[in-house]
Amino acid sequence: MSPETQHPVVVLDLDGTLVDSVYQHVVAWHAAFRDVGLHVSAVRVHEAIGMGGDRLVGHVAGDAAEAAVGDDVRKLHDDYFASALRTVRALDGAADLVESLAGHGHRLVLASSSEAPLVDEMLDIVGVRRHLAAIVTGSDGAATKPAPDMVALSVERAGGGTSAVVVGDAVWDVLSAEAAGHASIGMRSGGISGERLTSAGASWVYDGPRDLLTRLEGGPLRLP
Repeated sequence: MSPETQHPVVVLDLDGTLVDSVYQHVVAWHAAFRDVGLHVSAVRVHEAIGMGGDRLVGHVAGDAAEAAVGDDVRKLHDDYFASALRTVRALDGAADLVESLAGHGHRLVLASSSEAPLVDEMLDIVGVRRHLAAIVTGSDGAATKPAPDMVALSVERAGGGTSAVVVGDAVWDVLSAEAAGHASIGMRSGGISGERLTSAGASWVYDGPRDLLTRLEGGPLRLP
């Protein structure tokens, strides 16, 4: 068995996967839409969290809204989310999971559709930067999730290889993995049901980082 097969590249999402920030994003987007005179239900917003902000406005409110107020909504979201950042915490087991995977030879890459400055702030919260081989963000110019581009760029920056596993909490992570030709692990820690993650194509589903860590043996990221 080749080293690549033993130690696939692990492409990690951030929001809802390593940090407990999904619902702060929901509130921020919901308030941003309200401020421009649009009502988008919180449920609809929640289902869209994880796709790139460049896609989200059109996805939940329509192309006309994107054309008219897309940039305004994104700016308002960023402002609201920044004010709530003090309430964001690392998910239980996130740092331990990353440290364990890195310590056993997995090359780890963070791939988030958020812009680089925000990713930096949230990485400081979870404290795993030293274990990452690379970081891919929305600032890198790759098409955002659910397109495969961020996953492909992550694998490339990790040094290449044919084997990778994407770990994320949203259907958009799962779809981006599938489009890039890689397997995915769904995490329920972002509030999306296991059934929806499995239906989107996730091969395995865990409750969150701690659950994945405690069940590594026999799983897709089992430690040799």
